[in-house]
Amino acid sequence: MVKLIDSFCRAVSALMAVALMVMVALVFGNVVLRYVFNSSITQSEEISRWLFVWITFMGCVVALREHTHLGTDALVSRLPPLGKKICFVLGHVTMLYVCYLVFRGGLEQTVINMDVLAPSTQLPMAVLHAAGVAFSACACVVLLLDLWLLFTGHMKDGDLVMVQESEDLAGLSRPDGDDAKRQH
Repeated sequence: MVKLIDSFCRAVSALMAVALMVMVALVFGNVVLRYVFNSSITQSEEISRWLFVWITFMGCVVALREHTHLGTDALVSRLPPLGKKICFVLGHVTMLYVCYLVFRGGLEQTVINMDVLAPSTQLPMAVLHAAGVAFSACACVVLLLDLWLLFTGHMKDGDLVMVQESEDLAGLSRPDGDDAKRQH
């Protein structure tokens, strides 16, 4: 299951990269057309906005899986393993509830806007609101997987603090700790 979700997140990341390229091409192309040829692609702005919304929501799923979302660990990192586990479960249950709210609200908006067409593309506005539904469904799977890993004992104590240092994410080394020992 872990490999399946990791593969899904890699595929979503690739789709987000393609969507970002399309977005840049549409916006840049529209700017060039507007200022050089005094014309534009009518659908460009709308499609770019929709892609941006989908990239944002699906990027949140990938960030949740990779534990690269924003967070603070000032309290949790100082707790004993049992305290970390309790905070982990409480945090995940809270996030599952928020995902439920986003799912319910997104589904309602998707259904309401099924017959409402966007002005320039004439696509249903439900496509835009479905991003929240897709996000919440995928995020729930990621959160439930994390809880399953915890309860089955497959999660290390180091994984209970779900915040990574920005230096670690950037691949930068710090002069203290293990990196300093390796330099000498």
